[in-house]
Parts: sequence; C-alpha cells; structure tokens
Amino acid sequence: MKYILKVYRGTSQKQYFEKFELKYIEGSNVISALLEIQKNPVNKMGKKVAPISFEMSCLEEVCGACSMLINGYPRQACTALIKPLIEKTKTIVLAPLSKFHLIRDLVVNRSKMFEQLKKVKAWIDINDIDPESFGVKIDPAKRDALYILSKCMTCGCCLEACPQYNNRSNFIGPQAISQINLFNNHPLGKNIKDERFLNLVKDGGVSDCGNAQNCKEVCPQDIDLVEAIAKASKDTTKHLFKSLFPRKKK
Repeated sequence: MKYILKVYRGTSQKQYFEKFELKYIEGSNVISALLEIQKNPVNKMGKKVAPISFEMSCLEEVCGACSMLINGYPRQACTALIKPLIEKTKTIVLAPLSKFHLIRDLVVNRSKMFEQLKKVKAWIDINDIDPESFGVKIDPAKRDALYILSKCMTCGCCLEACPQYNNRSNFIGPQAISQINLFNNHPLGKNIKDERFLNLVKDGGVSDCGNAQNCKEVCPQDIDLVEAIAKASKDTTKHLFKSLFPRKKK
C-alpha cells in the first residue's frame, strides 16, 4: 500500500507544497516517513530534490521538537502514526506551525516561547534551596497538581491553536500562564510570585484570554490549560485586591 506525503517546503521568501510517494511500513509514524524521504529525497514526479528540513529529538513526546501541523492539526510528529492518518485519504499534509517564524520547510523558530518563560521568571531560584536539607514538604494533592503543570514541554501546540495569540496581540499565551501557576504555587517558587503577577495584570496578561479552550484540546500532555488560566485569573484578582486594600498592621 502506498500513500502521499504532501509537505510544505521553502523559506519565508518562497513557499510551496511538494508531494512524495511512500510505501506504507507497519507501525511507522510521520518522523519515520520523513526519514525515509531523507534517505532518498525523490518527489512524486521522480525528481531528485533537497532533503526535507524538520526537527526531532526524543521520539517519546516529551521534548516538543517535532511539533508541526499534520492535516491542519498541531501535534507531535513522533506519535502521529501513519495508519490512522491514511484510513480515509491516502494523502497526509505536513506544514510548519504558523504562529512562529519560518526557518525552512517544517522548522520554525520557537525561541519566543523560551523568552516568555524568562519574562515570567519560570524557575526556582537556586538561592532558595538549602543543599544540606532534603527539601520542603509538599502536600500530595498539591504535588500531583504541580506535576501535571510541569509536564509542559514548550512545544507550541497551544499557541498555534489559540486565536488570541497572533501578531496583532500581546497575549503571552496559555503556556506561560500555566508555568506562572506552577512556580507561584511551588513552596520554593512563590517567593517572587508578586513579580510574576505583574505579567498577568498588564496588557497581554490573563484578561486577554478569549476562553476559546482550544489549548486544552491540542495539548499533547493533557494539561488542563483552561483550568490553569482560570486559576491564574482568580489568583490575580486576589493579588490585586490585596495590593489595593492591604491589611493594616496591628
């Protein structure tokens, strides 16, 4: 059985689609299909072409490197099996994420996501850690909730699906907001939560979310980003209220 891989090619200056015909291999995924083309980059017309540029790393859906649009849906290429994709149509369409700067073919520059993590201080300051102790105790329920948020791999799928995240908006996106939740609720990360809250109350913060809930639908790690944004909104309101009406010291 054969199928067609229709791949978005080119750079920001010139883009086009190119078709490749492949023989189906049992258990294959999109990454293995791209690797087959890389070994012998000949398109459907029989013309030798440049190998397709794409990214991959872990092949276990934990690094986020192979994010792309597969039949118009943002997901990880490593877990996109070929068999279910060709059940209804023999053509699979691959394209790069559209919310990021295109480098070449399926490769985009996701650095702005990492810049956002720097902006919201999505880390635990090493100065808050005592190397002589076993760390702080965390309630099991809170630990489990934080673990879910920590699974975020900065893949970009939630930003791709979010209608509020675009070139005309300053919205920082669900990914950054969920990480603010993670570190603001961590016993060792809450020391600078006031600084993180500043990013939620200004332009582009949590109030810019349009509640489309697309982020939750496409998250490959099943993080409830809608709940994370709702909690961030609630916590931000409390923070504003406390800053406007501070308790008087007795």
